[in-house]
Amino acid sequence: MTDFLSPNERSQRMSSIKSKDTKPELALRKVLHRLGLRYRLDGAGLPGKPDLVFPRHRAVVFVHGCFWHRHAGCKIATTPKSNTSFWVEKFKKNMERDARVSVELEEFGWRVFVAWECELNSIKKAELTGERLAKMIRNSNR
Repeated sequence: MTDFLSPNERSQRMSSIKSKDTKPELALRKVLHRLGLRYRLDGAGLPGKPDLVFPRHRAVVFVHGCFWHRHAGCKIATTPKSNTSFWVEKFKKNMERDARVSVELEEFGWRVFVAWECELNSIKKAELTGERLAKMIRNSNR
């Protein structure tokens, strides 16, 4: 299937995709805050700039989009049919970067957690995911 957008239109569309304050991130933040966890946003100074930083618990949370970060077994993590080699390479680099950042954070003594977009796409799922993460964050033994 060929792209129905011109390269300029595609570029504009792709650049409009948010990386901060996304709906899944806001849903998770709301649940965790309600559960009494306090956090900092966009961990500048930490590898990978985690979405949520819990300094008191030495824990960070990344809210990953299933498509961009390749959530295994998820129906959202499809591969585009056009320009497939580009996308496969891009996804590979994203996954390698995610793994590298997690190792770096763990070497600095941080515990790393990931919340996936599909785990936050309804109020009920966000509640369950938030509760699960809250327990893990509060548990100092991983």
